[in-house]
Amino acid sequence: MSNYYQPDIETASREEIEKLQSERLVKAVKRVYEKVPIYRERMDEAGVKPEDIKGIEDLYKLPFTSKQDLRDTYPYGMFAVPMEEVARLHASSGTTGKQIVVGYTQNDLDIWGDIVARQLVAAGITKKDKVHVAYGYGLFTGGLGIAEGSRRLGCTSIPVSSGNTARQLTIMQDFLSDAIACTPSYAMYLGESAAKAGIDTSKLPLRAGIFGAEPWTEEMRKEIEKSLNIKAYDIYGLTEIMGPGVAYECSEQRGMHVNEDHFIIEILDPETHKPVPDGEKGEIVFTCLTKEAFPLIRFRTKDIGTVTHEKCACGRTFVRMSKPMGRIDDMLIIRGVNVFPSQIETVLLQMNLSPNYQIIVDRKGVLDTIEVQVEMTEDTFSDTISDISRYERELADRLKSVLGIAAKATFVSAGSIARSEGKAKRVIDRRNLV
Repeated sequence: MSNYYQPDIETASREEIEKLQSERLVKAVKRVYEKVPIYRERMDEAGVKPEDIKGIEDLYKLPFTSKQDLRDTYPYGMFAVPMEEVARLHASSGTTGKQIVVGYTQNDLDIWGDIVARQLVAAGITKKDKVHVAYGYGLFTGGLGIAEGSRRLGCTSIPVSSGNTARQLTIMQDFLSDAIACTPSYAMYLGESAAKAGIDTSKLPLRAGIFGAEPWTEEMRKEIEKSLNIKAYDIYGLTEIMGPGVAYECSEQRGMHVNEDHFIIEILDPETHKPVPDGEKGEIVFTCLTKEAFPLIRFRTKDIGTVTHEKCACGRTFVRMSKPMGRIDDMLIIRGVNVFPSQIETVLLQMNLSPNYQIIVDRKGVLDTIEVQVEMTEDTFSDTISDISRYERELADRLKSVLGIAAKATFVSAGSIARSEGKAKRVIDRRNLV
């Protein structure tokens, strides 16, 4: 079995990759300038013409694109092709405002399938395997994105979609699923539900999981791997950029390889917008090189991460990005301190506590408060109040050490925190910050 889906580009030299990126960037910039009014207006305001962009070394000259731009041009104002060339539409959830609508030409869909196929192969999936897709279908990119990658690779796709957990577990057993794709929080729930149903996951053929669409920690990876008896792989994608397939882990699991023949990644200081060195945190910014219907130039993702150009033992030469380490716009500012939910999750899982939790932020008078509610588990707790109080004090101490501020820790009964079949709702912010 080959370790690569498209070995020529996946193992290309740095010089070959950058040459291809430069050629494609020049064409992409010319195209958006001619076809998309907002790009032409922004470039004219910045005094930049397409002919000023000779290669990737000129990328910094181009203006940024933000999610607000996409909302302002809703629904089709940033499309670069007429609607008769658009083969499919997808959209974001719209949970933070008007949803983002994106389009794909048939060539876009073919490319999308190929880059998802790369990540399936990197997770050890072959044409002989059956991929259980528990991402949502419809306008969400997850389900159809993974299904298209499965089709391009030639393996069998099981389009279960999200929800109906009992049915998911039955299908995993009866259809003999070899791999599963869903959100990491739902994978945790599946593992928890399998245990409650008395299902021995070690007796299933399931061996790999492809998880994305929300932040998750290394501790959560270990929990998923243990409960489902699989190897868990991280993927990264955004509806705005393509969907799943932008970046993916290989067997080394030391960062996610960015499909650099189709996307340029920048890690920039959020304040100065200047590049930061490899290994330093910054905002992740993407430029699409080959998308026809909905190309984005220098899109600010608001995700925080790092990159490395170090050689990977898997043989792939694409740059690797870290797991997102939080989001600029999801960051909580509590009494002047920056707090990311991922920090809290890491503490919980390091203490072997339940991954089912919620963060409650409130304001008492002029003082912000933060409370972390965590479900109790039979393995961890006895029924004595003193035991529960001791664990709450210990958790509060650990949280204060990591976060730098005091947080109330409260243990609640098992099953009392609502389960999610999509992205988990981790934060409830009751402050009126408008």
